[in-house]
Amino acid sequence: MVHHNPGEIPYKSVYNDPAVIKEMGYNGKVYFLFESPALAINWESVDVDILPKGSEERKWVDDKALQIKKMHAASKAQGMAIYAMSDLVLFPKRLIKKYKIESTFGNPNNVQTEKFIRAQINEMFDQFSDLDGLVVRIGETYLHDAPFHQGAIKDKSNAKKTIIPLMQILREEICVKRNKQLIFRTWNAFDRDMETYLKVNDAIEPHQNLIISIKQCEGDFHRARPFSKLIGQGRHRQIIEVQAAREYEGKGAYPNYIANGVIEGFEEHARMPEEEINSISEFVEKRPDLYAGIWTWSRGGGWDGPYIKNEMWCDLNAWVMAQWGQNTEKSEAFIFNRYATERLHLKGKDIIKFRKLCLLSAEAVIRGRNTTYNDISDVWWTRDQGIGWPAPAKDLVGQSRNLEQKEESIAKWKEIVKLAKSIHWDSEETRKHAIASSKYGLGVYKIYRALVYLSDAEAKGDKKGIVKWIKIYDKSWAEYNKLPEKYRSVATLYTQDYNRHIKNNADKKVNELRQHN
Repeated sequence: MVHHNPGEIPYKSVYNDPAVIKEMGYNGKVYFLFESPALAINWESVDVDILPKGSEERKWVDDKALQIKKMHAASKAQGMAIYAMSDLVLFPKRLIKKYKIESTFGNPNNVQTEKFIRAQINEMFDQFSDLDGLVVRIGETYLHDAPFHQGAIKDKSNAKKTIIPLMQILREEICVKRNKQLIFRTWNAFDRDMETYLKVNDAIEPHQNLIISIKQCEGDFHRARPFSKLIGQGRHRQIIEVQAAREYEGKGAYPNYIANGVIEGFEEHARMPEEEINSISEFVEKRPDLYAGIWTWSRGGGWDGPYIKNEMWCDLNAWVMAQWGQNTEKSEAFIFNRYATERLHLKGKDIIKFRKLCLLSAEAVIRGRNTTYNDISDVWWTRDQGIGWPAPAKDLVGQSRNLEQKEESIAKWKEIVKLAKSIHWDSEETRKHAIASSKYGLGVYKIYRALVYLSDAEAKGDKKGIVKWIKIYDKSWAEYNKLPEKYRSVATLYTQDYNRHIKNNADKKVNELRQHN
């Protein structure tokens, strides 16, 4: 899947092309929320007046249908399975108003709501007969590119009231009646609570076409978060969601190799008890009966930038995950070496250097953005193209480790830059981008380091430390902002004035400290 930024022009990405992803090793394409037939059905089986011909709404829906059918045809031409990701519950505004269900349409137990959900599924598969399945989520509802629809869900984390009845409806309509696949996402609904997961597991009878989708870590795609305790549990097959261009870690703007950690286990998961599953390879080994595959967000997630011009680092993660997903008996290192030789055409010592660079990137990212012990409890402090104020760790041991690991991160980033310069790349374009993106990472993490030290100095009332680190902060931004002057392939930059989903803007806080010190 390419997760386009809601409300923005869709990404221009090679992963939009079914021929490209097929060649990478994928066997299906998940179309994004605003490419879903849920927005393109005409509802005539229910009521011709919901989206009457000639209306603005009907024209929009019909145009959307033509767009989607063209996309589907491209996938079918490559023999790719077609999946549509859809928010539930999502109905046309006219339907909600006409049937006066404003207060009830988000409740799947409501008789009228259930009727409309079943009708919606029927129309989706009737009007888009090449659809192989739905990827359903109830954790959030996005309406940024759906001007004539309205969405809601009540008690989204309640197994008895919402999850179970909705899954029963979908299982019956999609899996049983139509022999199509239902991939039900746990995200933000029952992704962290074992009790809720097991209630759903016990209440819903397994079906070969029913698959549960789980992110490899608890919560969102953050490092230092626990490995998902749900993976390998219960009796339903599970497909693992993996974000290839991490929205909290640059979105592919700099080296950030996560496939090794997802497959073999991240270093922060090494402390888990031996009897617990802490990696996808261990999941496949211990519960092969439940393993249903991998699906990646090959691009996208989050909001706004950074916007990349070169998909090199996304491609590495997406390709390795796709190839390993179909060849789980092979090690991650084996698949990685194939990428280095087959995709980048590296040889001999350069393969070893590239491997070292990539593994270092994972170590540098966790230490620079958090710590291997999750000492920065607010994992959302930096995301997308913005940077917030990082609160100190809760105790002295954690804060000492926090500062220490920021220094380790910078040392690793400097080594990454050296490695990028030393490798004999197969083209000048690749060489320049490898160096530029590595310097980009170093620049961002120097800013992170300065902010963590500033936060520490403020907490300790260390005025000299505040003055010192403000100077380093300013210098770090100045160096980072010069990158596009020398390297044309670098992504758009992080910005100091970005506030979307950022609780406490870091630059604003620094300026306040400037005035008082």
